[in-house]
Amino acid sequence: MENLNLFIRSIFIDNMIFAYFLGMCSFLAVSKNVKTAFGLGIAVTFMLVVTLPINYLLDTYVLQPGALAWLGEGYETVDLSFLGLIMFIAVIASMTQLVEMAVEKFSPSLYASLGIFLPLIAVNCAILGASLFMQQRDLGSALNSAVYGLGSGIGWLLAIVGIAAIREKIAYSNVPAPLKGIGITFIITGLMGIAFMSFLGIKI
Repeated sequence: MENLNLFIRSIFIDNMIFAYFLGMCSFLAVSKNVKTAFGLGIAVTFMLVVTLPINYLLDTYVLQPGALAWLGEGYETVDLSFLGLIMFIAVIASMTQLVEMAVEKFSPSLYASLGIFLPLIAVNCAILGASLFMQQRDLGSALNSAVYGLGSGIGWLLAIVGIAAIREKIAYSNVPAPLKGIGITFIITGLMGIAFMSFLGIKI
């Protein structure tokens, strides 16, 4: 039940886009059509599911004060927490490289359509933000971290696919010239954020 609550909360209440505005660069740039947005959303979700448990284990058994006690006497006082941010980024960058190679091999068309934004997953602040939230909230286990990563990824996927579907429709609408393109996208994003605020009333 705890994992279900965490999963639902990370999708709707703590949505990376609409609650924390993380990952906005790729959210705005790669949301012009649903197919590309869905592909990037799947890639980001996969990255979150894989990197969060790894970063949790790294933080728990290596980085936190006293985490190296399992190595034996003399390591109980070692504190490597100052390396946390660097190590999280290193894990994310490594996994991004693997994802990029996999997408290029199995879906060249998606790889071409995503362009520079696929390697830029490494600096997608939603992924790093999820790792930092995981560390801050002390989720308790690698499984909980994976559940949180899956929920956060699905939330980000819903957001980018939703805005992409709307942008495809408004391409045929009579949008005022000053608002065409990124202007109307910002307005729609704000309205979607307000809509997601309604989930704050959920008791879980």
